[in-house]
Amino acid sequence: MGLRDTNLVKLNGGSFDVLIVGGGINGAVSAAALAARGASVAVIDRGDFACFTSMESSNLVWGGFKYLENYEIGLVRNLCLSRNHLMRAYPANLKEIRFLATLDQHAPYKPWFSALGATAYWMIGNGFTKPPALLSKKAITAREPVVKVENALGGIEYSDAYIVDNDSRFVFGFIRSALNSGAVCANYVELISAQRSPQGWTAELKDTDTGKDYQVSARVIINAAGPFIDGINKELGISTKHSIVFSKGIHLLVPRIAGSERVLAFFDDTERLFYVIPMGPRSVIGTTDERVDGPHTHVEDADRDFLLDQINARLNLAEPLTPDDIISSRCGVRPLVVEGSGEGSEKKDWTSLSRKHAMEIDRTNAFVSIFGGKLTDCVNIGNEVARAVAKLGVELERDRRSWYGEPPKATRLEFFRQARLMHLDKLRQRASFETLSTRLWRRYGLRAFAMLEAIRDNPAMAEDIITGAEYVRVELYYAAQTEMITTLDDFLRRRSKIALVLSYEEIRDAEGIHEACQLLFGKYAQLRYDEYFTPEREAEARRLRAPDEALLTAAG
Repeated sequence: MGLRDTNLVKLNGGSFDVLIVGGGINGAVSAAALAARGASVAVIDRGDFACFTSMESSNLVWGGFKYLENYEIGLVRNLCLSRNHLMRAYPANLKEIRFLATLDQHAPYKPWFSALGATAYWMIGNGFTKPPALLSKKAITAREPVVKVENALGGIEYSDAYIVDNDSRFVFGFIRSALNSGAVCANYVELISAQRSPQGWTAELKDTDTGKDYQVSARVIINAAGPFIDGINKELGISTKHSIVFSKGIHLLVPRIAGSERVLAFFDDTERLFYVIPMGPRSVIGTTDERVDGPHTHVEDADRDFLLDQINARLNLAEPLTPDDIISSRCGVRPLVVEGSGEGSEKKDWTSLSRKHAMEIDRTNAFVSIFGGKLTDCVNIGNEVARAVAKLGVELERDRRSWYGEPPKATRLEFFRQARLMHLDKLRQRASFETLSTRLWRRYGLRAFAMLEAIRDNPAMAEDIITGAEYVRVELYYAAQTEMITTLDDFLRRRSKIALVLSYEEIRDAEGIHEACQLLFGKYAQLRYDEYFTPEREAEARRLRAPDEALLTAAG
């Protein structure tokens, strides 16, 4: 019986202190924080964990430099301190990264004024990162020759942080922490209905993969459904002061543009920020910022062409980027918090809405709603949820801060000592931006010791499953046993970033993809393969790279 099946057995008919609806970053940290303090917790998501907004971010952990424009000093201060805290807690997973912002006539501020803002931003963050710098055009060229400076007025450089792997894997780490503390976690389980009685909540659930129905009871329900929070509250009869509006953002992944581990920042022709962000052998271009009416979005031809036009105008490339250079894309919505129903929000300055979060406690119904938020603020949200649940009568143990962070330094050094003694990084010469030992430690922490043992017993476990994917065979065995992978997309897009750094065709034609399906799904291998590699998905991949009316029709 797999880990997901085991958790479904525990879920069915279970009685919990807290039922969490939504397995994105807010739901994941809530589960981890509460389970570590002794609460009995169940967390469900109608899709995979981190399958919506939490897998479409820029992978950046930052204090919100641009929020200074709206004088949100308190928000920036809190986010900077949260960023610092996460960088200390996750030294292998979060790294400081420099932002080089080139300022031209589309920038809202002159370089000298932006440099003052960067200095204030650095000081607000307690000077935790490298100090900022004001750059001349000559200095920009010296740092990044690929940047065009003909129309530049100058630039600035400052620091924030980024997630080395990918956002959804970072979120799954909190689900893993919740499981370690005894929480029941189940993906592909949907909340159908819930009724409140003096004894608490009774919830009807459905396994969206098999169609099986479940029933659970809980003292408290937490709505952490991200973009879908308002709909769930409405169905359950929960009234709130806040609601969500949506901002659409897209990213395009292309071959690596710049050699350095640095984010390039520009203002587009509409005076909105966009970035070139490193992701291993790829560069991520984005994001856009557009008001939309609903949570479901996709990359339009106009979105793609706009970003390509903007970046080509600002970089000295041997050949301009074209749709054919696009390897994959990201497209999602940011759920932004507003007071009231959100009606009339279109009259506001759209870009002035920040990524702050709001939390409402309904004491009468023992119900908590989490609006908005971002990866940077995740530990604060976990702690805030714990305080809210305690106010609703659930007794919690003292916070030992054991629900997040990496193992201690001594453990890390012992892992690398063992990896060095077995010559792990010399087993095979591979083109990669980091060593295999570094990657295994970052992704799996204590569990990486068992992987070393498996590689000692069978060196083939250190071989790449798919060329260019930076994912070896031992990871696949581990994922099949412990990561609740239900569909091939879970594996390719969320537990790994294979579907981001490789094209649809590269994955489809890879020798190792059938081995991966067999290890992950056993007798259902072909079914899961066919569910992923569909004519519709292939048509969409082709449309993204080469617009064609026939392909648009085929993509639906």
